[in-house]
Amino acid sequence: MKKHGSTLLLLIFSSLIWAQEMNAQTRGQSSNAQEMDEGSVRIVEKNSFNPQLALSSAFYPVTPGDVYTLAYAAGTVPVTYSILVDTSFRVRVANLAVIDAAGMSFSTLKERVETIVSKNYPLSGVQFGLASPAIFRITIKGEVKKTAEQDAWALSRLSDVIEPHLTRYSSTRNVSVTSISGKTAHYDLFKATRFGDLSQNPLVRPGDVVTVNRVEREITVTGEVERPGKYQLLSGEGLKEAIEYYGSGLTPVADASRIELVRYVESSFAAGEKIFLDTKDIEANAELKNFDSISVSPISDLIPVMFMEGAVGVSDPLEVTPTPETSSRIPVRFNQGENYASLVRRYKNSFSAVSDTANAYIIREERQIPLNLNPMLYDAAYRSDYQVEKNDVLIIPFRQYFVTVSGAVQTPGRYPYIPDRDWEYYVSLAGGFNTLKNSGESVRITDVLGNKRKKTDPITPETVITARSNSFTFYFNQYAPIITTTLTAVSTFLTVLAVTGN
Repeated sequence: MKKHGSTLLLLIFSSLIWAQEMNAQTRGQSSNAQEMDEGSVRIVEKNSFNPQLALSSAFYPVTPGDVYTLAYAAGTVPVTYSILVDTSFRVRVANLAVIDAAGMSFSTLKERVETIVSKNYPLSGVQFGLASPAIFRITIKGEVKKTAEQDAWALSRLSDVIEPHLTRYSSTRNVSVTSISGKTAHYDLFKATRFGDLSQNPLVRPGDVVTVNRVEREITVTGEVERPGKYQLLSGEGLKEAIEYYGSGLTPVADASRIELVRYVESSFAAGEKIFLDTKDIEANAELKNFDSISVSPISDLIPVMFMEGAVGVSDPLEVTPTPETSSRIPVRFNQGENYASLVRRYKNSFSAVSDTANAYIIREERQIPLNLNPMLYDAAYRSDYQVEKNDVLIIPFRQYFVTVSGAVQTPGRYPYIPDRDWEYYVSLAGGFNTLKNSGESVRITDVLGNKRKKTDPITPETVITARSNSFTFYFNQYAPIITTTLTAVSTFLTVLAVTGN
């Protein structure tokens, strides 16, 4: 009983030592990741070189540079030491065995090591773990920004290490990897990213030389396909593959009879040309050139159009002078069978205070059809007697307000109302006061209801401004000096006649 208790204590002690060593080595590994020379390109954060991440991956491969920790109890003696894997892949398990770990995963190596120790030391509490995963470099060359050495570890995939180095003309469809043994394999990263084929995106290994080839043809697919985007084509692939394979097919609203192709390379014109294609060209797998751009139109482009014209689309009527020059023309698409009531309600925000919706009308071919929009705008249940037809023009007149200027002005009349203008503005439109008939700018202002307004009050639509004529006293005072002089002259003349007796 005492012997078993001592063994248990040794096992606990051994486990604590093993855990401390693993933590220390992990911290050292993080520090090493921070202290890598700046000349290398790192595509994974230092925390990604992580023993826990490697331990959670069943396929983590044993890699030269890995540091493993082995801990067990040999009788009453705790044994703990580190194992460094070199390029020979020979892993020595104490003095018990040597394992060839080439091509072996960590999980397989762990099982082999613990089995060997347990057979030699039963109840030894053997523990075998990865303390520090290896970090190594690979070479990347070809169609890249520049030939470079790239830091990687055993869980780095091909796409991870080449991504920072790619250029506009790098091919991801033909990437070759030459191993340290001299064997070369070719990979298509599109199949890995689109279809999850990880055989086309392998884990990189120490000493790998990655060659990125130049893209042969890159096209753009836009419009009504399920997967629009830029794609690199392989030899022999054409329009059919571009739409059905890369674009994942047409959407339900695609119009396959209207496919537009813009070509710049090997075009008949220096500035490029547009080629119109249809379903027959898809079936014939029309040839595509580098930088071709394919656009699939939607069937919504075939929806008929009508126009709303006049006082529409005016967002702020206070800033607009209601004259014909402010007229707008809005193209409106509609579905066959649509009623004017539903169309008007759909575009109700296009109308403003200056829109004369009660006196709208439709121009259809050579006819003019009156149409009162007010019941359509304010009664959701209302249906018009007219259906919208292709090329209809719905005219919305401007609602025109006026201000009347009368009395002692040069040109009395009615003048267009403009918000925020005072009475002097409208008097000036009427040519100003007739100074022979008005002095002191005396006016009388009344609103549309006949209520008297002050000069300081805002001028509202249909206001009447009357320039008052001068009173009798004004005219008397104006001509009094002349009358007085005339009477004085007559009086003097009569006096002279009386004195002379003539």
